[in-house]
Amino acid sequence: MSDQFKAIVLNQEGENFSREVKSLDRGFLKHGDVTVQVEYSDLNFKDGMILKNGGRLVKEYPHIPGIDFSGKVIESENSKFKSGDEVILTGFRVGEVFFGGYSQIAKVNADFLVKKPDNLSSKQAMILGTAGLTSLMSAFAIQARESILLGEKVNDVLVTGATGGVGSVAIMVLTKLGYNVTAVSGKESKSDYLKSLGAKNIINRAEFDKDPRPIDKGLWDGVVDTVGGKILANAIAQTKPNGIIAVCGNANSNELNTNLLPFMLRGIKVWGMDSANCSIKRREFMWGEASKLIDFELLEKSVLTVGLEELIETYPKILKGEISGRVLVDVNK
Repeated sequence: MSDQFKAIVLNQEGENFSREVKSLDRGFLKHGDVTVQVEYSDLNFKDGMILKNGGRLVKEYPHIPGIDFSGKVIESENSKFKSGDEVILTGFRVGEVFFGGYSQIAKVNADFLVKKPDNLSSKQAMILGTAGLTSLMSAFAIQARESILLGEKVNDVLVTGATGGVGSVAIMVLTKLGYNVTAVSGKESKSDYLKSLGAKNIINRAEFDKDPRPIDKGLWDGVVDTVGGKILANAIAQTKPNGIIAVCGNANSNELNTNLLPFMLRGIKVWGMDSANCSIKRREFMWGEASKLIDFELLEKSVLTVGLEELIETYPKILKGEISGRVLVDVNK
């Protein structure tokens, strides 16, 4: 195998920030004990922030971004992996502190890698990526009302930011689990798309993006919130007794202004979804369940596939909320 490979390289000198596809030597890779031939990556909101200006996440330059990737091990100094193993990586500050997946070759810590299940392709793994993993975690958090807390059956679930990468996959998974999903979106033109994923009802985000009441009529057994701010505050006020809210995004706001009444009077639970740092055991479970809960043939209809050069032109759209579904990065395209 050639020691030369292509990658997106970020650099910053003073006020000048640059991003370009470069040809590199394998000696450029400075972290980790497992070398992977990358096949696919993806585009998440965090990737968009890093590609724009480092997003206050990258501390050293030059840097290779990309928080996710899938591929095949070509060299390993760790007994956990051998040449030929197919692997998935999401999170663990790869693409931030460590060199990431927008590269034809990556070198990472073995503790960051998950062996890909046989029932999932490398491409499918990155159609999901961090967004899909977060969606799966969120759906199982909602199901925990039945399975772990031994509560009443979940029926009605609200998903905010429904056309985004996390929201769209969450709708599909929650529907597969047997729940009635209501999608919150500001994109009226995407109503048919959301219904194709399984959403029974669609509510315009304007109905949630307003000052909430201290406590409102209980409508939802569970909520998957990807946006934060007033939308999350209203969802909390509308959650039924013993409901669970999986908080997994801040696309609207980092702020949350609420009160104690829904928690004290209804016993609802807010569960933060930290997909970047969750355990390997939990990741293995989620990836193993993916093929059972996701219709990839349907999901692929909303996937945009780009190469590294095209990604540099595409990433601003995710920051502007102009992307519905997922962006798959074929690093060898």
